[in-house]
Formats: sequence, C-alpha cells, structure tokens
Amino acid sequence: MQLPMKRGSSDDFQTPKEAILPLLPYLKKEWVIWESACGKGNLVEALRKEGFTVIGTDILTGHNFLEWQPEHFDCIITNPPYSLKDKFLKRSYELKKPFALLLPLTALEGKARQALYKKYSIQLILFDRRINFETPNRKDSGSWFASAWFVYGFNLPKQLNFVKFDSKQTLL
Repeated sequence: MQLPMKRGSSDDFQTPKEAILPLLPYLKKEWVIWESACGKGNLVEALRKEGFTVIGTDILTGHNFLEWQPEHFDCIITNPPYSLKDKFLKRSYELKKPFALLLPLTALEGKARQALYKKYSIQLILFDRRINFETPNRKDSGSWFASAWFVYGFNLPKQLNFVKFDSKQTLL
C-alpha cells in the first residue's frame, strides 16, 4: 500500500521541536522511540538532543508505518499525516506499544476513533494555544486548527492534561 503523502502535500505539516516538551517527563531514557512519520526530522532531532535513542522513518524513506515496523522499539511518537489519522491510530493500538500522536482536536470525533478510545482508552495533552507548524510555503505558519498529543500507555496523571506552550521554549 503506497501512502499518498509527499512533500508539499496538504499533509506536510512539520512539527516544531518545542512541541515535544510536554512529553519529556513521561518518556523513559532507556526506551527506543520510533518516529514513524518523521518528515524532515524535527522531532527525531529534538528527541536525540534530549538523549533518547530514536528510529526515524517515513514513507519518503521507504518505510510505510501501516505495513512495516522496526525490529525493536518501545514507543511511537509522531505527527502522522492527518488524512491517515484513522489508520495510524488503529495501527498504533494494534502494535500494543505506548504511543503519542500529535493530532487535531477533531480526532476526538467519529465512530471508528471513539470505538478505539472506548476499547483501549486515550489520554490527551492539550496545549493552551495552537501550534505553528512548519509548512512547505512558510517556515512558521499560523495554524487554523488546535491540536493535542493523543497518548496511550504513558500513564499520564489525568485523562486531560493541560500545558502551557511557549514556542520560545528551548530544548537542552
């Protein structure tokens, strides 16, 4: 199965490195993290800078998340193509590993998604403002939608976790 994602497509929203900050307290240093839709590698770079071992793959590197997986990984952290969010959610649950998917808040809607959340559970890390994703046309574009980390298996303190997001925050 070939994914329809290509650079410059409507799914080409690169995550700013700072978006990873709310997840850091819940990640184990010994984990091997799979960033399965890494695009340009912003999250891979940010996680490695924080001392994590990261496998960065993408459809553009010939690794289709829906059909392939690394030999060993402990969790998945990615900003998947939103046109494939249902397939990414389903596959993430099927792999039975902790995951954090950066998704639009509208990913709470829908029969199929809600059935998955009811069956397996989901926790959210909600930002106090919208994330400015990097798009092909502009480095830092104003986002027209709110997003959150949809988290499974990280044992967050609450179902809904609210964080202050400051794009000026820096990693190590």
